[in-house]
Amino acid sequence: MVQRTDSDFLGNRQIPADALYGIHALRAKENFPDYSPFHMEWFCAMGIVKQACYLTAASYFKALRDKFGDKELPVRLISDEILNVMTEAASEVSKGGYFADFIVPAISGGAGTSINMNVNEIIANAALLKLGHKPCDYNVIDPTETANIFQSTNDVVPTALKVAVMFLLNDLETAINELRAGFEVLEGRYRDDLRIAYTQMQEAVPSSYGKLFSNYSDALSRDWWRVSKCYERIKVVNLGGSAIGTSVAVPRFFVMEVVQQLQQLTGLPVTRGENLNDTTSNLDSIVEVHAILKAHAVNLEKIANDLRLLASDLTGSAIKLPQLQVGSSIMPGKVNPVIPEFVISAAHQVYANDSLVSGLCGQGCLDLNAYVPLIGHSLIGSLKLLIASCRTMLSNMVAGLEVDTKTSLNRLLHSPAIATALSPYIGYHKAAEVAKLMKSTGKNIQEINTELKLLPAEKLEILLKPSNLLKAGYSLNDF
Repeated sequence: MVQRTDSDFLGNRQIPADALYGIHALRAKENFPDYSPFHMEWFCAMGIVKQACYLTAASYFKALRDKFGDKELPVRLISDEILNVMTEAASEVSKGGYFADFIVPAISGGAGTSINMNVNEIIANAALLKLGHKPCDYNVIDPTETANIFQSTNDVVPTALKVAVMFLLNDLETAINELRAGFEVLEGRYRDDLRIAYTQMQEAVPSSYGKLFSNYSDALSRDWWRVSKCYERIKVVNLGGSAIGTSVAVPRFFVMEVVQQLQQLTGLPVTRGENLNDTTSNLDSIVEVHAILKAHAVNLEKIANDLRLLASDLTGSAIKLPQLQVGSSIMPGKVNPVIPEFVISAAHQVYANDSLVSGLCGQGCLDLNAYVPLIGHSLIGSLKLLIASCRTMLSNMVAGLEVDTKTSLNRLLHSPAIATALSPYIGYHKAAEVAKLMKSTGKNIQEINTELKLLPAEKLEILLKPSNLLKAGYSLNDF
């Protein structure tokens, strides 16, 4: 393999001649032996942020030329040609181009410097090729001097993270809303179909499948509302703040314009922080956003757990989940509730990520947080898991879910739970006697009512109608 020599102030290294990464990325790959892949979404967002930086730099240099003409200036100008090819390369990165040359793993030290430098190397070398040069011809386009113009790792990498998160929040909002709508369909379909409600895993009172599914659609509505508010928490960025938010070594023109340029490129409500030092130093907004994601994970787990239980052989399987794959290599005919199991597993990964995000955001020291790579990796990972959970729950479980309404009604009429509905008419103690007798004999409520002569048969049938069992409370007219 043909090699080239790349160098930094620590020394020289041999790199494949056609590689778009450079010595900074190679050192990171060697120093951080993690095999977790970096999220493509964050990589693409880095490309968008770099585009915004180059376009803003081009505007700045144009303003200088318009104002000062051919006068010699105390700042180094970058030609439009170079800025244009770097912008083009950054645009390609924003679409996932050159991802094979991004070799920094998900977990790294250095507050994201390796992430930034790997992207800088890719953009610089891709731009060099566009101009007819070879990779590593850094006297023309340098990863640090040119590709990193007016930037710092500490403002570019967190800003790109927030851009990636906002795009994923869009997807999560849609996925939650579609899942909610799926449960609304079930709620309408089974609105008056009766079931036994359970408290503490014991038969309790009559209810309906419509009410059960409404529990889920309402919980998901709250999730959707909370997630929609995440933009307010995450939209404030520190781009232009340089190393710690003081904008050291950055033109004021760039500071004032670059976030607006990013808005135009992304269509997202990104906003420059009023206090860039605060935005750089403190990551509590990420903690808050992930806590909202955790709340959604809790609701998904609750729903998945409920449906797994109600579809199990332990409860008589009145709910039928779609049969998706063979469940055993040894037990013939066995089918497992794999979608609820996936969702529950994903939820617990989100809980673990939440603990990690909280702990590492608290580890921010003085003016910077060194753990942005793993914080961001965990946040994006949680978002992607929740999006996937909502989508598979809808398409592979909710859309094909069926209820055996006749079996469910028969079970309710044979359940002591029905006695609670009679207590206003026959009293608690008599209702308790009914429940005990139903449980010991296995007879249904009509048979027990006939034996004990509690209510006229016609009155009992009226009381057992879904419209009576499911209405909110009773009035004196009911008597």
